[in-house]
Amino acid sequence: MKNRITSEFIRSIPKSDLHLHLDGSLRLKTLIELARRAKCKLPSFTEEGMRKLVFKDNYKDLPEYLHGFMYTCAVLQDLGNLSRVAEELVEDNAAEGVRYIEVRFAPQLHVTANAAVRDVVRAVCEGLTAGAKAHNSSRAVRAGEDVPFHFGVILCAMRRFKRGMSPYFADILRLMEHAPKDEVYAAASLELVRAAVELKDEGLPVVGFDLAGEEAGYPPADHRDAYQYAHDHFLHKTAHAGEAYGPESIWQAITQCHANRIGHGTFLFAHEMIKDPKIGDRKKYVSDLANYLAGQRIGIEVCVTSNLQTIPSIKSIAAHPVRKMIDYGLSVSICTDNRLVSNTTVSREFGLVCEHAKVTRTELKRLVIAGFKGGFFPGSFLEKRRFVQAVAARYDALERKHLGLPGPSLVSIPA
Repeated sequence: MKNRITSEFIRSIPKSDLHLHLDGSLRLKTLIELARRAKCKLPSFTEEGMRKLVFKDNYKDLPEYLHGFMYTCAVLQDLGNLSRVAEELVEDNAAEGVRYIEVRFAPQLHVTANAAVRDVVRAVCEGLTAGAKAHNSSRAVRAGEDVPFHFGVILCAMRRFKRGMSPYFADILRLMEHAPKDEVYAAASLELVRAAVELKDEGLPVVGFDLAGEEAGYPPADHRDAYQYAHDHFLHKTAHAGEAYGPESIWQAITQCHANRIGHGTFLFAHEMIKDPKIGDRKKYVSDLANYLAGQRIGIEVCVTSNLQTIPSIKSIAAHPVRKMIDYGLSVSICTDNRLVSNTTVSREFGLVCEHAKVTRTELKRLVIAGFKGGFFPGSFLEKRRFVQAVAARYDALERKHLGLPGPSLVSIPA
């Protein structure tokens, strides 16, 4: 049936992924190979065994979901391994039609005696560059029959950390052992964002700064100085917010950390989670917040499968707030979060949202374009505009081919 949105059409169209964790998106085959080589212990050295024991389709809670990162991070303490998995990540995305990704990771987790934060970031960028170069040198791209692959890098600060997580974290905890823990976490964030700005100014595609980790009890405002430094140096900002905490966390990320986008934002409409006693009409508060986000085009990086795997209260995609976000006119981008840990792809996420959130053809186009328009993009605004225009033109051509829909695009491109 020509008018129906098909999986073939979704896979063919250019897509983006703005919320993509490097250490959660390895190829399982590569993880096993690197673990054997480094003599890292795994619960199983077969893909079937790892899927059964670690990387499942369903997790009972967030700690179980996060358990797999101890294995992925263990094999990413080597610059060559970081470059390899970054290159493979581009290959995997390009193979399913993704043409823009923003890869986020916490470089301080990968610091070793032989590699500093800047070395880690450069290694990842080298791998991403190699993967993009392979796609962009293809005949289809050179002939103008396909759009090129672009990427950006987002550096993640950690809301909290422990000594055993990396030598870097062990050192800073030792050096600041008499300081309150929130000051230690904030100091690590500030040091990271300074490195991010330096690397951006060197010409590396470092496009943003993020705050990840346990949300409840560790508010984004604790890292206000780091976010202000990013803001003062024209570095884009996103923050995991509204994932395990209520709508106030989202507002704090915007007002006190200058967030340009929000990671997850799952509890945006959860008025019952508001704790501030001064907020009288809680339903009005979340409605006002949603309208503010929509009006300011502050993007929401939605990761549906990941949310279902980590938030037990969300029982199905139909119960996920993505449909309500779309109805409010929010700038929603569909993302994977962790391709390995969530066992998903961008195409799969779009397919699930289209089916269970009853997305129309017009809404699908807007979701796709929102991902490209909401990207932090490493080039100039004019370069980004030309890229988005090329994406929209490619989308229109594929829409006519797969769905039989003639006529111009219904989605506006930045002037």
